[in-house]
Amino acid sequence: MTTQLLNYFNSLSALSPAAATNLLALFQPAKLEKGDFFAREGRYEQHIAFLLNGVTRAYFVSRDGTEYNKIFSTQHQFIGAYTAILTRQPSQINIQALTNCELLVANYYEIEQLFDQHQEIERGVRKLAESFFMQKEKREIELVLLDAQDRYRVFQEEYPGLENLIPQYQVAAYLGISPTQLSRIRAKR
Repeated sequence: MTTQLLNYFNSLSALSPAAATNLLALFQPAKLEKGDFFAREGRYEQHIAFLLNGVTRAYFVSRDGTEYNKIFSTQHQFIGAYTAILTRQPSQINIQALTNCELLVANYYEIEQLFDQHQEIERGVRKLAESFFMQKEKREIELVLLDAQDRYRVFQEEYPGLENLIPQYQVAAYLGISPTQLSRIRAKR
């Protein structure tokens, strides 16, 4: 299990043997059952996780109770309420398992304590944050510039096969459309 985490982190920043040992020591195996939450709106979050398998969604709820899916995460991706962790403020997002999930979980602040001792860990975390920023910007641009049909096409390219694992209303909430609109788009294809 830790091999996948180590391979992923090494793709961001090559770790020395000591850095790898110290980093891996912070991660513990955990499981989420379908429907369980990794992070909740209003809570002070401090953990991140490497998703070994399964699917999660990060979402927020508008004042009128509408859910908006921010991102789906699948195997070999990091999840966490990063803004809440970095600002030490209550989370504004929820992270929920859409399938049963296996994770490796660590306290972010313990990882942060390794930065001075192992600069390659700090560099890897920075590169991870940069990739999240680029992904967020790309998503924001798509929501503004693409129509629903093109957003659906991009979703299918970025998450091949995911729509077969999760309910249609979750896909619609990600695309910013109703399930009925999604059905129409699918029928046209």
